[in-house]
Amino acid sequence: MKVKVNEQYNFDVELNKNSILVNGAEVQIDSRRIAEKHSHVIYNHRSYNIEVVEENRQDKTCTVKVNGNVYEIKVEDSYDQLLKQLGMDTARAGKIKSVKAPMPGLVLNIMVKEGAAVTKGDSLLILEAMKMENMIKSPADGTIKKINITKGGKVEKNDILVEFN
Repeated sequence: MKVKVNEQYNFDVELNKNSILVNGAEVQIDSRRIAEKHSHVIYNHRSYNIEVVEENRQDKTCTVKVNGNVYEIKVEDSYDQLLKQLGMDTARAGKIKSVKAPMPGLVLNIMVKEGAAVTKGDSLLILEAMKMENMIKSPADGTIKKINITKGGKVEKNDILVEFN
């Protein structure tokens, strides 16, 4: 995942079962949770008191205070990166026109109808790919103009699934 701190520092972070990699290098930390939003971390023989001031799980952002200094953090996971590659991240910049198939697959279910109003995050359809069910959600608020797929139909990567007004 990509982590941006204060809109200027970018890090590639990989969390494994027994290790943390930052920009490809393993980082050794000792951490203890003190309270629900408070932790204590020792890194490079230095002590850090960390408090989560504000957390927005939907936008994947949080504000943390480390030893009294405030940091704004934004996390971009592999799904966010995939949406960006498919051009579906433009919903934040303006009006979205369509949702494309992120991969080839089979349409298992369609949860919306033409003319329906949807909000960002609403489930549009379920796409099965490589024996996994993938929930395709609306990247923005809008009204469904046209549904270009049918239940049980096959789609290819970048096929337009749903069009918005």
